[in-house]
Amino acid sequence: MSSLTIGFDPDLFDPTVSTREAPLKWVIVVDSALPPGRAVNAAVCVAAATQARVTGLLGPEVADASGAPHPGLPWLGCTILAAPGVRLPELRAKAAAREDLFVADMVAAAQATRVYAEYVDELAARAADEHEYLALSLVGPRNRVDRLVGRLPLLG
Repeated sequence: MSSLTIGFDPDLFDPTVSTREAPLKWVIVVDSALPPGRAVNAAVCVAAATQARVTGLLGPEVADASGAPHPGLPWLGCTILAAPGVRLPELRAKAAAREDLFVADMVAAAQATRVYAEYVDELAARAADEHEYLALSLVGPRNRVDRLVGRLPLLG
């Protein structure tokens, strides 16, 4: 996981701007071989880690016409892509080497353990290039993120 502080100044949030015009881009890349339930779990977990660390990612709470509140959603949008699992370690390494990108990842140990301390032990037992990655979340300058994820397809 990245220790980088990245995000948006809340004063610069403009709800009238297209997500394609935002200076930063957010993508989640999921192992294309995962069954649907595990793929969604991996994507949600890295999204939660990203939201906690990337400032200004969520828009403000909104009330509907009846006054019912709805929590703010990522105004930046988030594209969910698929890649063969063998590509994820390389993609993670390239992204983590960049100082202008935030990276959150989920390794297979996260879905194989039920106790967080066991997950921590599994992570500590292996180097970054020895893990099986299930999903990555990347946030950074649009052009840099685009170069990394290339022509990966949307998760189907």
